[in-house]
Amino acid sequence: MSEFDQKAKEWDKNQMHIERTQAVASQLIEMVTLTPNMKAMEFGAGTGLLSFYMKDRFEEITLMDSSLEMLKMAEQKMDQGDKMKIKTLFFDLEKEDYTGDPFDIIYSQMVLHHIGNTGAIFSKFYSMLSPGGILAIADLFLEDGSFHDESVDVHPGFEPGKLTLILEEKGFDSINFSPCFVIRKQTDSETFKDYPVFLLIARR
Repeated sequence: MSEFDQKAKEWDKNQMHIERTQAVASQLIEMVTLTPNMKAMEFGAGTGLLSFYMKDRFEEITLMDSSLEMLKMAEQKMDQGDKMKIKTLFFDLEKEDYTGDPFDIIYSQMVLHHIGNTGAIFSKFYSMLSPGGILAIADLFLEDGSFHDESVDVHPGFEPGKLTLILEEKGFDSINFSPCFVIRKQTDSETFKDYPVFLLIARR
């Protein structure tokens, strides 16, 4: 069982997760013109927190995640109306190629720093979006490595300029970044540290 499978049942009980999701959703609505006929995909959706906040703005939503337990928690939250609009997809995009219908928007929060090859995942996002489609990613600005403990192999956040270059190389344009949230995290028994989160918007 993966780390995220183990955390699934408690994920939505973390108030910071709720507050961060609300902030990301609010910033996304402010930065992008969304239309109700859009087909959306949340990458690394987990329990679908962001998609449940955004569900009334899209025609349909696919929750993609490689944690089956997280997706089970998302399904438990769905009412009958949700089930007509939202579907879960147990899929590891790092290891597999998606061959389904394209999306008008792909979004994620706090997932990119867990992805080993960001360039490869951006290429896949590009191929999965319709022409003019939107990529929206919320993640950490570059930090000192203290956000995760040393046993976790992740990126220590990102520099917007470097991400922009990678995205442009993969074909994206109209790339914008905006700060959207600050995670305050206890790093030891006496110390709290702030970790700013950005929202990136790019177009295919």
